[in-house]
Amino acid sequence: MVVVCPKCKTKLKVDDTKLTPQGSRFKCPKCSTVLVLKRQVGREKKALDEKKVLVAHSNPTVLQSVKNLLEVQGYTVITCSDGIDAMVKAIKELPFFCVIEVALPKIFGFEVCKRLKARSETREMKFVLVPSIYDKAKYRREPVSLYGADEYIEEPELSIRLIDAINRIMSRGTAESEKPQPQTKATIPPVPEARPSKERVQAPRQEPATPAPKTAAEDKSDEFTEKAKRLARTIINDIYLYNAAKVDEAIRRGNFYAVFAAEVREGLKLYEQRIPQETRNKADFYREAIDNFLSAKKISLS
Repeated sequence: MVVVCPKCKTKLKVDDTKLTPQGSRFKCPKCSTVLVLKRQVGREKKALDEKKVLVAHSNPTVLQSVKNLLEVQGYTVITCSDGIDAMVKAIKELPFFCVIEVALPKIFGFEVCKRLKARSETREMKFVLVPSIYDKAKYRREPVSLYGADEYIEEPELSIRLIDAINRIMSRGTAESEKPQPQTKATIPPVPEARPSKERVQAPRQEPATPAPKTAAEDKSDEFTEKAKRLARTIINDIYLYNAAKVDEAIRRGNFYAVFAAEVREGLKLYEQRIPQETRNKADFYREAIDNFLSAKKISLS
């Protein structure tokens, strides 16, 4: 194994056979820092809970509908409305199955799936992605292409297909399990990190003004605004979900709108059909969602 000295950053090659679970001491030949290296005995992996299902969706109505459907089948349902919350609850609760919306806020649904599949404690979870497919003939793909997810189910078909999908997916490979393997862990004395002190000058605190209660019209307006933003996110995520490599290349070349002109127009048509003109007059939520997505992906690709 190779260990990096925390003090001088020298790479040290250590013979694994000399390590013990109790710890073996080694000295850095360059700066004489003492390292304590242990061979960690493989721990028994905590099993996923077959009574739990995590459902992550940004639409409260869909979230409640799926929750009711699963609870009737005897499952304990964990709900969340954004990608960060989904990651945290999946790692903490260890559900055996996850139903994830593609266009989750904060972390996209396919990224949640990809990240959880990469972790040792959650890689055996089963996933169904929920896209909002608006052209089935054009965008449909096999589940193997969906970032490690086992299947996808379009939102209108959840009540019909979800239970069958869970039963089918779980019957494929519930007997498969990974054997714990010995791991080598280096334990080194903690090195304090010097951090510059920052003094903040706090402005005089002001009591927040009590907001006036919203009228029914304002509540309805907010509802349509959130629906517009959610639909716009879903459309750009659907485009990416089924054209990932091509979208990445277009982002690198800076010609996404030229390459995906037909898809963007198709998405805009759907957006205009579902979102009232009054809401669309407030802001171009559709273009804003696409630009935000492209900016985030550009950073991740650089």
